[in-house]
Amino acid sequence: MPNFSRPGSRPTPQRSENRGEFVAPAGPVRLRGTAGDRRTEDRGAPDRRASAATHVPTRPVGSEGSVPSAATAPELPGSRSGPARDELKICGLAAVRARFARDPASIQRLFFDYERSRQVGVMSKVLAQAKKIYRCVEPAELEKIAGSIHHGGIVAVVTPAPLRTPTEDDLKTWARRGDSLLVLDRIGNAHNLGAIARTAAFLGVPRLVIPDSEVAARPNDAAHRVAEGGFEHLEVWRVPGLAAFARELAAAGYDVVGAATRGGKLGGASGKPVGSATPKPKPIALVLGNEEQGLAPDVAAHCTRLVTIPGSGKVESLNVSVAAAILMWELLGWRG
Repeated sequence: MPNFSRPGSRPTPQRSENRGEFVAPAGPVRLRGTAGDRRTEDRGAPDRRASAATHVPTRPVGSEGSVPSAATAPELPGSRSGPARDELKICGLAAVRARFARDPASIQRLFFDYERSRQVGVMSKVLAQAKKIYRCVEPAELEKIAGSIHHGGIVAVVTPAPLRTPTEDDLKTWARRGDSLLVLDRIGNAHNLGAIARTAAFLGVPRLVIPDSEVAARPNDAAHRVAEGGFEHLEVWRVPGLAAFARELAAAGYDVVGAATRGGKLGGASGKPVGSATPKPKPIALVLGNEEQGLAPDVAAHCTRLVTIPGSGKVESLNVSVAAAILMWELLGWRG
């Protein structure tokens, strides 16, 4: 376990009983605002104006001996504060652990507060062996890194996986296996996307499809934060157009079920939920519409049927993530 001092205090050098004690790599740090002249400074004399995320103490935490030579250490990649197009920030211990368990190589940098420092020893060791960055930082700095106060004491900066487009063969394979599918029609709020992903993972829905549209939320920092690790158990795909995709799903053998605010049916003649009435011979693709506009007319037209959650009528509709949870349980969750 690495030896971390409380942020703001001078680390106390201790000799480690384990001669293989791991330390964060050292090297020159490029200060923000110096991209033009690429001014760097030695890690042994850090500028207090520099971010704590890129600051390295005179003696690396948990080390023995002096700081490694800057000439042999890699330069810290990227900015700690601004979001990069090719980076994703995952917050919270559960979400970070889920990413580490699934794809540890995708984690490029790891930041955490003192309270979490005692829970990330294995992750820190793996990052150190890969010569990647891990740091114990002040809570205020961690908030800046995360871009949110809801960081849970730890932030992993990761390389996001590209969103793939399914082929006709993919659809046939999924249908043949009986895999359920969740399709989101222009869900625009990242928090709703994250909540839906969390429920889908909880119920064992294997994949989620979103349209390649500017109004559709992507699995960004906020969505991952709300999902609490759900995206690590869920394949996310994208398609150019949902109407054509719904038609292709039906042709592949799916029962394409669209969620409608009104006009659809959820209960059968016996009053029992559709999902528990009789086993369905076809796998189900559940399509959920936009928060404000619902399903697009052309998408709804290509669904094999529409369902509506019956309510008291005292409010018009449910939040889409709540409706998604109810419908996934009724239509998809029972399949196990």
